[in-house]
Amino acid sequence: MSELNSSIAEELQPPREVRVNQLNHLINTLRIADEIAERGYLISSSELADLMDVNASAVTSRGDHWPWRNWVISRVRREGNQILWQLERVD
Repeated sequence: MSELNSSIAEELQPPREVRVNQLNHLINTLRIADEIAERGYLISSSELADLMDVNASAVTSRGDHWPWRNWVISRVRREGNQILWQLERVD
């Protein structure tokens, strides 16, 4: 039975080329996050949501300080109607 489940799971996965492209996209996203953190850039909620590939409301509803992958995300300030966030790399 487990061989059957394994075979079905393999058939449901996207082709290798698609998976490699997804990994390349992930690596690019992580590099961007590293650069933002390293240079001390502040980014808006919508920019952070784009980086994380989530809805902007998912960013703002998390609070003022929370982890994401290898970074801690902190709400820094509000400029007009925008909330600005800072990424700090943690290892």
